[in-house]
Amino acid sequence: MTHTGLAIVNPAAELGLVGYDQLCRALAVAATVDEVAKIQDKSKAMQAYAKQARNRGLEADASEVRMRAERKLGEMMDSFRQAGHMSKGGRRPQAETGVSGTLVGWGVSLAEIGINKNLAKAARKASGLDDIAFAQALVNNRERILFRDDRPVFSTAKKQALRADRERVLAGRIKALPKKRYGVIYADPEWRFEPYSRSSGMDRSADNHYPTSCVEAIVARDVPSIAAEDCVLFLWSTAPMLLQALKVMAAWGFAYKSHIIWDKQRPGTGYWARNQHELLLIGTRGHMPAPAPGEQPASILSVPRGEHSAKPAEVRKLIERMFPNVPKVELNRRGSPIPGWDAWGNEFDLASESHKLEDSA
Repeated sequence: MTHTGLAIVNPAAELGLVGYDQLCRALAVAATVDEVAKIQDKSKAMQAYAKQARNRGLEADASEVRMRAERKLGEMMDSFRQAGHMSKGGRRPQAETGVSGTLVGWGVSLAEIGINKNLAKAARKASGLDDIAFAQALVNNRERILFRDDRPVFSTAKKQALRADRERVLAGRIKALPKKRYGVIYADPEWRFEPYSRSSGMDRSADNHYPTSCVEAIVARDVPSIAAEDCVLFLWSTAPMLLQALKVMAAWGFAYKSHIIWDKQRPGTGYWARNQHELLLIGTRGHMPAPAPGEQPASILSVPRGEHSAKPAEVRKLIERMFPNVPKVELNRRGSPIPGWDAWGNEFDLASESHKLEDSA
């Protein structure tokens, strides 16, 4: 088998469709295994160069030529083998040579025509596909290249370390702001739930335990003024007040992301169902980092209920594990101060007016 002296553009010298078109034309007229193998080699080199140059279009084109060359090579190898022109491998005894120097009675091996085992395997695989399957393989390969995620792949431990670094950097940036801002806002609004009848349905209302506010008053609070550019909101909601809570979250400038269910372990009141749970909605603004893989909390927290409206201390600890460094504030705080937290609430005596969130209602 002879070389044709085919000149194929060097992908490093000329990056673009000229090289791709030339490879396609060369493959269309290639008549020998040697020629097709050279085209496969050139297209593979172009594919590697295009990937390095981050030209996905050219990379996909070069990869398609490579696959077509491998299929054509496999078909040629099959026809040669069936005609007895290819050896079946193994050691060949000394053979008689003809006047032209070619072997008499023996076919040539893949190694003798410059085809290694990997190329031969790829060629056999490609030629084993029917036309429909091969066309689909071309489409799948192009989509894989064009929509490939080139972001570096890190281990879970590495992702956790990177996320921890990001949280520390974010904390430093928030603390450096000239006015007090928070990266975590934890809120338990005093929702006013309207019963079907205020004359008969107020016996177990929250108004019997603490003052409540209408949704409009909660929406109007200037929470955005204390939220850092990158901030996460943890917002408590009961099942009947879910739509109102989502309205408040949006009005405060946060986008809903997920929620955690607090299973109180015993049922309470309710019209359609006796509510045994409350929802802790999670929303963000800016680019607040989610927990690293393996560090996300479970979506259900099962803790016995305490006194009316009191929330489990486990939730605050959960938030602290997520965001150990960023400044945190608890709205509607009940009870004594918590180290590491600022607070505002009807039942919390502020030590400093500078941390007070005025109710604009």
